[in-house]
Amino acid sequence: MKARSNPRPVPKPQAGSARLPRADFAHLANAFDREWLVTNGLGGFACGTVALANTRRYHGLLVASLSPPVQRVLMLAKLDVTVRYRGITFELGCNEFADGTVAPRGFELLTAFRLDDGMPVWTYSLRDAVLEQRVWMADGYNTTYVSITLRSGGDSADLELLPLCTYRDYHWHASGGRAPDVSLEERGCRLTAYPGARPYRLLIEGGNFDASPEWYWSFHHRVEEARGLDARENLFRPGVFRARLNPAQTVAVVVTAEARAPDAPALSLRQDQERRCALLQTVPALAPAWIRHLTLAADQFIVRRAGADGELSGTTVIAGYPWFGDWGRDTMIALPGLTLGTGRSADAGSILRTFAAHVSKGMLPNRFPDAGSAPEYNTVDATLWYFHAIAAYLEETADQSLLRELYPTLTEIIDWHRRGTRYSIHMDPRDALLYAGESGVQLTWMDAKVGDFVVTPRIGKAVEINALWHYALASMAAWARKLGDRRAAANYDQTAQRVTTAFSQSFWFEEGGYLYDVIDTPDGIPDAHGRRVDRSLRPNQLFAVSLGTGLLDAGRARAVVEICARDLLTPVGLRSLAPGDPKYTGRYIGGAVERDVAYHQGTVWSWLLGPFALAHHRVYGDAAHANALLAGLASHVDEACVGTISEILDGNPPHTPRGCFAQAWSVSETLRAYHLLARSRMASRAPVTRLSGD
Repeated sequence: MKARSNPRPVPKPQAGSARLPRADFAHLANAFDREWLVTNGLGGFACGTVALANTRRYHGLLVASLSPPVQRVLMLAKLDVTVRYRGITFELGCNEFADGTVAPRGFELLTAFRLDDGMPVWTYSLRDAVLEQRVWMADGYNTTYVSITLRSGGDSADLELLPLCTYRDYHWHASGGRAPDVSLEERGCRLTAYPGARPYRLLIEGGNFDASPEWYWSFHHRVEEARGLDARENLFRPGVFRARLNPAQTVAVVVTAEARAPDAPALSLRQDQERRCALLQTVPALAPAWIRHLTLAADQFIVRRAGADGELSGTTVIAGYPWFGDWGRDTMIALPGLTLGTGRSADAGSILRTFAAHVSKGMLPNRFPDAGSAPEYNTVDATLWYFHAIAAYLEETADQSLLRELYPTLTEIIDWHRRGTRYSIHMDPRDALLYAGESGVQLTWMDAKVGDFVVTPRIGKAVEINALWHYALASMAAWARKLGDRRAAANYDQTAQRVTTAFSQSFWFEEGGYLYDVIDTPDGIPDAHGRRVDRSLRPNQLFAVSLGTGLLDAGRARAVVEICARDLLTPVGLRSLAPGDPKYTGRYIGGAVERDVAYHQGTVWSWLLGPFALAHHRVYGDAAHANALLAGLASHVDEACVGTISEILDGNPPHTPRGCFAQAWSVSETLRAYHLLARSRMASRAPVTRLSGD
């Protein structure tokens, strides 16, 4: 069967396109370090390296989400392409094996790698022929497309496409040995790993399928080895796809876990390109290219959530790819930047409603486990960030109906925090500050835990928790007044003022010139007033400035920003601990224990650069300078996973990217700060302390 010509031209790439220089993929190390990601709006995804070698257990062309956005299963790991052109064989794939062999080395034939509005595209030079490969997913479906086009050439090319398959939880490797059931279909085959497993299909448009089941052994995932984890995988080949391409013709392989027939590749491609172009319409005309890339990246984290009946009934946020699910804390921090700065206020409202339905004892869930079991409520800050997300939504939309709908839930949340809820979370009646924590649990965003050992327990009254507590009380006072609940408004105002007074008196470390990280903590040392405090110089104090509720006077606010700039700021984020601290760890490497210990002890967190830029602007009023601080992440957007921002980086230069290669709050807080600063520049007469949505 001959491949079909494209029925009509696709839209030209927009300004959201990014092209890597050849030096970024011509050599093995660089080609293995650069990654790409596409998603399907359900929590499913496809990802890999520019070299097309899988270096992680999470790399694959179809990671399907069977109960959106969780229960993710890797199905198609690879599709290795071999081209026969004018009597010469070109192998475009790449694999690393357990014995150290790297073969084939198709990345050496690459002349270009780019993102067309977020869609990865590989261009190969095969003598006088130019061949292009691209990958995308169908929005709302567990379906991936891989198209191959002979853009130009003096003759036809014969293709052999080798699918390498598995069926496993995306966190775990499969040893192989038991072959799945393979049944032939008109344009490919259907695989069923075992009775009760979700069947999936491999289909081709423009070619033929020849069944020839066989196992391929001992693929090596070097990133997993570096993380101290099992690094070997075996994969199953159900058969081979073959096609002949004439110049300007395209062949496409489709892998789908859906029962419905997938859309034709040309139609699906056009729909996906049109959706991406629509997302870019929300970007200000003068925004730099890297902000356009992040606008497309933001879309990858907003996903549907299935209800108890399996039907899609809500919206949530994936905290990070490739391994995180939807976490309450990450969702509430990320919501404003992902949705409100990108013209998706309806998604923001849906997310706020989704999480309201899961409030328990005044707390939002911190995590929905991948297995689909009951939510976990081990967080103190997710619930407080909820108020910040609602405030940003209301500032953007003035949607009073949502406020009225959520107000009873918000009132209940405050009441639970006042009288006490899980994990000793309660308002101290003596000073109105919020206390949280018990032995053996980690409740703040600095939440690393190794077995029963909590690395940064932060039991007591944490600085950012009380800044957020004050923000929640001040917001409730304003909302109560707006809804005519005057008695409640006065009560919230009074409590907020008590927090202001106690915060100023209790958190300031006079000798150090900054804010204590935690006070009234059993793990601290006595201060001049006999309170046990944690003097660790950390970035958490920034929120007392960036939230903009007047917790600090001008002098102290400036001191906080200056010391964070001096000891914590890097071009790509803020260190989680000052380098002078004995506990400081400058590199996030080693096995799980070593990495967890380093996670919040000096590791750079990119999401903190947004709040720092906003705090800097509040203190100095220079939006251009604050925006320049954000631009430190511009070069990182092409450094690791192309087009997005990593979760963390080493504390020590050169700040090597680590952790999740795409993180929701890293993208969102950068976008949020950029848009707020842009508004400030446009309305330069507005007071510095009145940044909308902050």
